[in-house]
Amino acid sequence: MDATVDWLGHATVRLELDGIRILTDPVIRERVGPLDRKVAPIPHRELDRIDVVLISHLHQDHLDLASLRRLMGARLIVPAGSAAIFRAAGHEDVDEFAPGQRATHGGLTIELVPADHSGFRPPFGPTAPAMGFVISDGRHRIYFAGDTAIYPGMADIPDLDLALVPVWGWGPNLRGGHMDPTMAARALTLLRPRMAVPIHWGTLWPKALGGVRPDRLVRPGGEFRSTARELAPKVRARVLAPGERLVLPR
Repeated sequence: MDATVDWLGHATVRLELDGIRILTDPVIRERVGPLDRKVAPIPHRELDRIDVVLISHLHQDHLDLASLRRLMGARLIVPAGSAAIFRAAGHEDVDEFAPGQRATHGGLTIELVPADHSGFRPPFGPTAPAMGFVISDGRHRIYFAGDTAIYPGMADIPDLDLALVPVWGWGPNLRGGHMDPTMAARALTLLRPRMAVPIHWGTLWPKALGGVRPDRLVRPGGEFRSTARELAPKVRARVLAPGERLVLPR
């Protein structure tokens, strides 16, 4: 069976492997706090029958409780120490994991790997570890990085068919714990995937900063692809538009 990968914008990716539908870091509203969604809304059909939701960390552009209301009934896999947030919001099927642990769902294995990124949820907490995920059905291995800077342990994530790597953020500048397009291309030299898709760009922008460095909304994906060709020529870098599908053959 083929695997499908739909980038829905920012860090929200819909995966289907072995008939199981996974959604990562769902931010599916047109506005989250001060951030506006600058691409088309996500069609409702993309959110039908989601089986598992993966939450990489607690920042509001990755954990939006209002978005999660549309996914009641899905199993949530969340950072260790954060389950109370989700249960208080009405979710019942919530499992906590820490980097280094492993979850299963049906025929899937979901490995929790470290991320070099703050796990504090502003403004008052809590703090829980940021992490990435390696999802495998025995035929495909897909790495979803969440939010992270480069770290040496990326070299210890083996045999990846696809790496979904963050290449920017949600405004004109980046703070620590993120990768820009060049950093993300360098990360490919450690990860060594067969294919890479840039995420975490081109979607969210502060309403008050609409005219400040607008190129940062549209250029990071292409910059990543061109730099990846230079630094990691064995990796096929593919840039998706929000809503575009990638099929990974068996």
